[in-house]
Amino acid sequence: MRVAIVHYWLVSMRGGEKVLESLCQLFPEADIFTHVYDPASVSETIRRHKIVTTFINSLPRARRYYKHYLPLMPLALEQIDLRGYDLIISCESGPAKGVIPPPGALHICYCHSPMRYVWNMYHDYRERTGWLRRFVMPPLCHYVRIWDAAASMRVDRFIANSATVAERIEKYYRREAVVIHPPVSVEFFESVPASEVEDYYLMAGELVVYKRPELAVEAFNALGRRLIIIGGGEMLADVRKRAGPTVTVMGPQPFGVLRHHYAHCRALVFPGEEDFGIVPVEVMASGRPVIAYGRGGATETVTPGVSGLFFKEQAAAAIERAVQEFERMRFDPVAIKAQASKFNANRFMMEFTAAVENAIGRKIDSPVCRESKAKLQSVP
Repeated sequence: MRVAIVHYWLVSMRGGEKVLESLCQLFPEADIFTHVYDPASVSETIRRHKIVTTFINSLPRARRYYKHYLPLMPLALEQIDLRGYDLIISCESGPAKGVIPPPGALHICYCHSPMRYVWNMYHDYRERTGWLRRFVMPPLCHYVRIWDAAASMRVDRFIANSATVAERIEKYYRREAVVIHPPVSVEFFESVPASEVEDYYLMAGELVVYKRPELAVEAFNALGRRLIIIGGGEMLADVRKRAGPTVTVMGPQPFGVLRHHYAHCRALVFPGEEDFGIVPVEVMASGRPVIAYGRGGATETVTPGVSGLFFKEQAAAAIERAVQEFERMRFDPVAIKAQASKFNANRFMMEFTAAVENAIGRKIDSPVCRESKAKLQSVP
C-alpha cells in the first residue's frame, strides 16, 4: 500500500505528534502532508519521512502564527493531490481530514477532537479573547463549521482517542467512531521512594483557556499549599500575575525537569476537561496520583481510590476540597504504575493495526507489528 498521513501542523512535540510517531513506525514508507513544518521542533522519527506542506507554510511568519491562517486551511487541504495513495490517515484536532481522497482509497481519521474552538468550546474561547477576535469569530467560525461538517463525509472510518471524543464525533458529525487511546511512553518514567516525594503539588501542560490553570492558582493561593506550574502557552503571563507566594510558575521546561517533578510531586492537579490527557498518564507512570476534574478523558485513565480522585465541579473551591480529601488518603505507587501501563505504545500499535486490517479486509505484516505483539504477550 502507498500510505499518506495528513497531520494538522508540525511545530512541536505534543500528544498529537506522539501519535504521529507511532504511525510513522507502523508505516515507515508513508508520506506526511501538513500545513506548517518546523524541522527543529519534531523528532528524528518524523523527519525521516517525506514531508509535504501546503501553501500555508509559505505565508508570513507561519510557524508562529499558523492558527491565524485557519480560514485558509480548508482551501489548502483541498489542494493536496493524493492520487496514487491507497490508504490515507488524517490526524485531526486542527484541520486535517478535509483532503479530497481519490476513488478507491481508504480514508481513516484518527480524531483527537473535533476543533474545540468552533464546536464544543466556541463560546468559552470567544468569551475570553480580545474585542477584535470576538468580532470576527462568528462569521469565520460559521464558515469553518459548515466546511468541517462537510469534510467529515470524506472520512470512511473514524477512530477517536477517547470515549469523550467519540461522543463529540457523534454529536457534531453524526458518525460512529472506534475508540483507541493514544500511545504513552510509560517506560520513560520512574517512581522514587516515598522518602524522596517532596511537599508540593504539580500542574503541567500547555497553559491555555480550556485547561483552566487559573482555577488551580486560585485554589492553592487560598490553601497556602505549594503548587509548581510547568508549561508555556497563551495564558502564561496571566497565570504569573495571579500566582501567590506559594505558587511557582516555571514556564516551559526540558523533559528531564518535567520528569523529575512528575516523580517527586505529591500529586498532579488537573483542572481542565481534556480529550484524553497524556500528562495524567505520564504522572501515573511515575507512581504519583492525580487530582482531576471528573469529566473528559481523565475519567478513562484515572481510577478513583487507586490512582487518584475526582472533583465534580470545575471551580477553585472544589479543587480545595479535593486536595484536603486527598491528604487523608493513601495510594500505592505500584498500583498507580500498573494503571498507567495500560496505555503503552505497543497496545496502541496493535489496536490501530487491527482497525486498519478490519477496514481493508486483510492482514498487515510488518516487523513493528510483530515486535509490538511479542512485547504485549510478554506482559503478565
